[in-house]
Order: sequence, then C-alpha cells, then structure tokens
Amino acid sequence: MSIKFKDIVVVGFALFAMFFGAGNLIFPPFLGVISGTKWFVSFMAFLFADGGLALLGVIAATGTQGDMMAFFGRAGKKLGIVIASITILCIGPFVAIPRTAATTYEIGIVPNFGHSLSPIVFAIIFFVIVLVLTIKPSKVVDIIGAFLTPVLLICLAVLIIKGIVSPLGAPLDRTLVDNVFISGINDGYQTLDGMAGAVFAGIVIASVKQKGYTEKQALVKATILAGIVAVVGLALVYGGLSYLGATVSPQFDNTVERTTLVISITQAILGGPGKVILGLVVGLACLTTAIGLTSSCGNYFSDLTEGKLKYEVIVVVVCVFSAIISNFGVDKIIQIAAPLLYMMYPAVVTLILLGLIHTMIQNKNVYVLAVWVALILGIAHELSSIKIFAGLAGLTEALNKLPGHSVGFYWIIPVVVAAIVGKFIAAKKEA
Repeated sequence: MSIKFKDIVVVGFALFAMFFGAGNLIFPPFLGVISGTKWFVSFMAFLFADGGLALLGVIAATGTQGDMMAFFGRAGKKLGIVIASITILCIGPFVAIPRTAATTYEIGIVPNFGHSLSPIVFAIIFFVIVLVLTIKPSKVVDIIGAFLTPVLLICLAVLIIKGIVSPLGAPLDRTLVDNVFISGINDGYQTLDGMAGAVFAGIVIASVKQKGYTEKQALVKATILAGIVAVVGLALVYGGLSYLGATVSPQFDNTVERTTLVISITQAILGGPGKVILGLVVGLACLTTAIGLTSSCGNYFSDLTEGKLKYEVIVVVVCVFSAIISNFGVDKIIQIAAPLLYMMYPAVVTLILLGLIHTMIQNKNVYVLAVWVALILGIAHELSSIKIFAGLAGLTEALNKLPGHSVGFYWIIPVVVAAIVGKFIAAKKEA
C-alpha cells in the first residue's frame, strides 16, 4: 500500500518532539562553546549518540510491532519485565517526567515571571495539561505532531536563523576539552534517548496502525520513515544550536552553566522577547516529552497487567506522582534516581543492538546471556562509586581499560563475548 507523506510528517514530528526535551536544548550550545571551530565534529558525535541510537531503538522495536513486553521479553520473561519496568519508571515518573515540569519552571517560568507563581501551583497546571492531552491514547501522536511540534519548530527556527544571519561572534580556533568527538558522544549518551527510542516506538507504531498501515511491510516502512523524519529534525536543530554556541565561544568557557548559556544566547539574539520565546521552546519541549513518556508508561503497565490496570488510571497516577516529585527540583531528581538509568542503559542498548539482527539469531540464549552480562556490568559500574561497594572498584578499573570505555561503552566487548557464548549453549525447548 502507498504511504502518505502527510502521515509520515505528522508521526515524525511527534517522535521528534517526544525526543526533544530540555536536555536536548541545553547540551548542543555548550558543545559549541567548548569546541570552537570544531563545533561540527562535536555536533555529529552528539547526533550519533542521541538521534542515531534513538532511531536504532525505533527500528529494533518494529520487530515486535511496538509490543514492549515482547521486545524486552527476548531476554527472558522475568528479566525482561524487571528491566522494562525499571526503565519505564525511570524515564517516566521517577526521573524524566517530573524533570520536565521542574525544568520548565526553572528556565521558562522564573526568568519571565520570577517566583510569583509557586512551583507547586505550576506543577499542578503543567500536569493537568499533560493529563488532558494524554488521557486518550489514540490522540497523543496527532496532538503532538500536528499542533505542538510545528509551534516548537517555529520558535527554534526563529532563534537559530536569526543567530546564523546575525552571528554573535566568530568561533574561536581552540577547544576546551581533549577530544571534542568524545565529549559529543558522552553528552548524546546522557540524553538517554537511546533508551527512549524503543519505548516511544510503541506509541508511534500504534499511531501508524490507526492511520491504516496494518500490513507488516507498510507498517515497518512507515515507522522507519517517521523515525528518519524525527532524526533529520533533530540534526537541523542540534546543528543550529551547536553553531550558536560556537559563536559565543569568545565570551564563555567550560565553567558556564548550560542553562545560563542558553538564556544568554537567546537574549543576545532576540533581545527582550528572547526570554518569552525561550520559555515557549522549553515549555513545549518539556510538555511534548512528558506527554510521550506518560502515554508510554500507561500503555506498558496496562499491557503488563493484561488490562487489570486501566490506561486512564495509570496516567492519572503518573501525573499526580510526577507533580509531587517535580517539586524536589531538577538537580535533586537527577541525583536521587538517575543512577538507576545508567544501570539499565547497557542492558537496554544490548536489546536494541541484538534486535537489529534478530532474524539472524536462532538461539534465545544469545539474548539471555548478553543482557544478563550487560545488566550486571551496568549495576557494578554504578555501585563502584558508592563507598560501601568500593570492592567493585577493581572491576570498574578493568572495564575502563577496554575499547569503548571513553564513550560509555565499557560493556560492549564482554557483552559481545557473552552473546557468542550464548549461541553455543543449547536452549531449553518450550513446553
């Protein structure tokens, strides 16, 4: 069947907006500052580790047609549930969703209105909007893709085009880090969009199905095309923001706070209205991400309980819980819960990478052994920084000597070995 261009654009725009949160806004300009004339190198590295991994996650998830239970269950039913549940909770109500409200308040509201609006009242308003736009899962993608994303892109385009036409300065021919490529990879890795790709794929594929693309080949093709649209959008925005950062490299160094940098650039380019436009960008970026994550959370736990927990009930609970947690502030939220994400990251990325070659894997032990090793190494690596687990420091030191450690992929070689070993372990026959 033929695929309509409009459908691909709407779904692709929605996926772009779900990926593009406040973190994606503040990282690229800072990379531009520390990279100077080499801003394009750091930008490409950032795009690969962020949008590239996210697209791979979407592609890998098409193999299970967006069924997260089936996708994570490739590592074994029980382990899959554990990994999926922790991942969904962390990129959902424990970290990312409340962080969207906290970030909007700190960057979008306070600079424009001061503290006249309390964070508690703002959190209530923010999550009422999220709830209203999320309560009907069939409408999520269309609401984001057809209405919210165009406004977000227009605001970003105004900032970036004005900054390119009238640059704030010339990029310095110097770098403030040893390797701008590795810095770009690390920052892209920290956005955690690689994990979100497999999760958001469920929403995207459901929307593609509702638009009539039920035949498998058309479904997969439409989903991948939407993913490409999203990544192209990310590339244009990241490239523009990185360049803007490079143009102010004579004025700032690597001690500047990322949020302060973004606010300064926006005000310098757009003057007084800059704060308002930045507030709109941050608000829309965070709102669309919150909607996507809340919907994903509702879908996952509704499927996990086979409908015993209704989607609408889960969404309400997620919004209420996130509103409460958001009042701890951005830094506190990250400090408390982010380590869990980094523990899960190797296992989730392993599932994504194996999912790309799923048709070539004949033995499920390839998944089981590889994911177990990734999970154990991820947990050990994070715990080693805690005093009572200092005994794990030796393992961390050994892992950090392996290829890929500088970009967070210290686990890749052990996982490849585990996958190969798993191939030769006879799988138990299903009863």
